[in-house]
Amino acid sequence: ALTPLRGCVFPQLDQRLATAPALVRAAQPARPYAAAAKTARKGSQKTKQEETKKKLVTKRWPLMSKPVDDVYLTWYYERPSYDVEEAVGMLKKFQELDFTYPKQHVYINVTLDMALQKKKKVDPFASTVLLPYRFTDEMNKVLVFTENEQEAEIARENGAAVVGGVELIKWILEDEIQVDFYVAVPAIMPKLIPLRNKLRRKYPSTKRNSLGHDIPKMLQLFREGLEYMVQDERLIKTRIARV
Repeated sequence: ALTPLRGCVFPQLDQRLATAPALVRAAQPARPYAAAAKTARKGSQKTKQEETKKKLVTKRWPLMSKPVDDVYLTWYYERPSYDVEEAVGMLKKFQELDFTYPKQHVYINVTLDMALQKKKKVDPFASTVLLPYRFTDEMNKVLVFTENEQEAEIARENGAAVVGGVELIKWILEDEIQVDFYVAVPAIMPKLIPLRNKLRRKYPSTKRNSLGHDIPKMLQLFREGLEYMVQDERLIKTRIARV
């Protein structure tokens, strides 16, 4: 409906539409310069990428010593650190304020220095520690390898879940027997070689304190102890208590 009146409402519209194609044609570069532009683009590609990376880096204000308000941007300040006694008191206070379960677990993150001389590192490992204050009533199931009847009786009296000799190898390989830890006396170790690949890090050894003559001590460690493992090459994440 507006087409017949186009010249009246917009008197210069016809002239603009007529000259637009000519402007587009004039803006197109000549063909001989295309190859040179392409070569220049290849040479400057890395430079452009570096400039883009520099632009992406966001500027941050220098760290302030201490916040002056209850609400603040955390990345402007260093993370505060507290003594163990003070930190435990804060956890208990938060539990009361949030009405959370009072017997919830307390976790700890430990960062280890795994570097050695000559640019070598300690391989990640797993171990078991006997905490001075137990925070759970759960007991781990421990199997004791021994062929001595007196040692077997001592193991049963100290809470061993399974006690036996080479007759247990078949049941372990077929997953008929599954426990949390395996301990052994030195005399039976030559007969347990078929279990090395099956048990892997739970295979009895002196390094893990799971091989020795003191059966009651080994059973106490692995029945009541806390197992921890190094993650991400140097980090230990584990629970240590209840609030």
